[in-house]
Amino acid sequence: MRRIVLSWILCIVLSIQVVNGWLTANNARSPLLSILVVSTCCVSRLHGYLTYLALRMPLKGTRPPPGSPWPMPKEWNPTSDLVTFDPDNFRFSSNLMNCDIVIQAIERYTPILFGYKGVKKAAGLSPLTELKMTISSNKCDQYPRMAMDESYELSVGDTAELTANQVWGMLRGLETFSQLIFYQDGQIFMNKTRIIDGPRFSYRGLHTDTARHYIPLPILKKNLDAMSYNKFNVFHWHIVDDQSFPFVSKTFPELSKKGAYTNKHVYKPEDVADIIEYARVRGIRVIPEFDTPGHTHSWGKAFPELLTPCYANGVPGTPIWGKYAAYENFDVTKEFVYEFLGKFFAEVKEVFHDEYIHMGMDEAYYRCWQSNPDITAFMQERRIEGNYSKLEQYYAERTLGIISDLGRKYVIWQDPVENGAKVRDDTVVMVWKGGNTAHEDHWNSYMEKIAPRGYNTILASCWYLNYIKYPPDWEALYTCDPQDFNGSQAEKDRVLGGETCMWSEYVDGTNILPRYWPRASSVAERLWSPKIVKNTTDAMYRIDQQRCRMVRRGIPAEPILDGYCGDYDWGFGDVDTPEVDKPPTCTGGFRLEGRITLLVLPLLIVFVL
Repeated sequence: MRRIVLSWILCIVLSIQVVNGWLTANNARSPLLSILVVSTCCVSRLHGYLTYLALRMPLKGTRPPPGSPWPMPKEWNPTSDLVTFDPDNFRFSSNLMNCDIVIQAIERYTPILFGYKGVKKAAGLSPLTELKMTISSNKCDQYPRMAMDESYELSVGDTAELTANQVWGMLRGLETFSQLIFYQDGQIFMNKTRIIDGPRFSYRGLHTDTARHYIPLPILKKNLDAMSYNKFNVFHWHIVDDQSFPFVSKTFPELSKKGAYTNKHVYKPEDVADIIEYARVRGIRVIPEFDTPGHTHSWGKAFPELLTPCYANGVPGTPIWGKYAAYENFDVTKEFVYEFLGKFFAEVKEVFHDEYIHMGMDEAYYRCWQSNPDITAFMQERRIEGNYSKLEQYYAERTLGIISDLGRKYVIWQDPVENGAKVRDDTVVMVWKGGNTAHEDHWNSYMEKIAPRGYNTILASCWYLNYIKYPPDWEALYTCDPQDFNGSQAEKDRVLGGETCMWSEYVDGTNILPRYWPRASSVAERLWSPKIVKNTTDAMYRIDQQRCRMVRRGIPAEPILDGYCGDYDWGFGDVDTPEVDKPPTCTGGFRLEGRITLLVLPLLIVFVL
């Protein structure tokens, strides 16, 4: 009889080790469960363990179960029932197994799911043997688009099925599937789950400036990986600026020869094609930005006639430092400028496949134009003397006309519209002022001025990640909502989404990834998940899980608070190897109670015997 009772005690204790990750994660402590929790140590890898900043300041919120997805799905119905996997006997199937996007997705996610050394199926559970992926369109789309369908449904029970209308939804669902897996003592688990999901906003962008500092290709690719792990779908490539012109143009090769920092700090045609392809198979659009008429000093190194000579004391090309340089802004009165741009953007159209090109148009400061007598004469001829917003409008109309004639659409920064210029009705306006920038008004006031004019908008103001705040600012990033402004429902419906921005004055390949992540993850959930998902205290634990998940996948994501990432962390000798021979490490917040196991369990055994 004693043996039977002892067997039951041992069975209960070991069983609790499987489910205790869920219970302790949610602080589930009924009077009965509290006895059981005291007598066991939670060894489930939660992919993140946060602890207090100070002993007197305990953490709040609800700890999530292991394998919690980020961003939060539209509908997530997990159960406490577990399934397992046999890494050597699991396969993916699809009705589009001849589609390169599907094939490469399987190749990427197989090591993510099962590539950690020493993982194995859990004893006592029948393993899932297949994930069946069905794309109802039966079409292998080539390039992601603004109107792509990223919705999916995922069901994990005795079988696992992922259904999506398009391949892009399959990619998002496969990422979610990979996040549901968790490991315990080297064994693989997943809770039986049903998910119905799709994005709240169609535009979820991440901006990278590669002109102020050159960002090497491997870093850009690693960032695209991280974007896919967080369901971002637009890489806004701010590829050139005043400081350098790293884009190698076949039509005008002198631009990079004279405008790049060196002949090594360039993106050759094959490099650009490589990035576009790398992004494409991850469901990420690549929208290039060639900012004009301002931010164009690097263009003028090869073609000085593009720029406006600034005057001082009647002498052209003379700076007044602090006011303007010797040459600034395109000289928008010259026909040569538009002939040049027509040829240049004809090449851009062939290189980049997205239907949109970002045309910049921010910070075209007027002082240099005001100093130039030729520009003054031009404005007098058109009866717009003194109204430089009309000059800006003249440039915008002509330049956007070039892009339209090439069969492309356009995004611009807010500045021309804010200055009173009337741009084309189909222009997408990106609002960047009023967040972390040093502008007086709050971002929502800018949205309230621009939205009534009928343009589709994208919000970037809240999410300038090059600005750093202490303590960690992910909560402020998380709570900003692009529709939180006073406007009609129609105006809010014209908000296409939002974008994080990283200007590279103080970042390069050494620090750009930890500067992005997991701060950008908070924006990812805001743009993907339903508006009602906004509890920062609960999100804190899930974003930490996501941060540790990215660390395990090779992304150097910075921590959000004290703690550690299970039995692995950045810089460990072999982060891919679960330490199955190591004594269990308590996570989920019950480190003291885990140590009590060593005392309580022997006492129970002695009592029974």
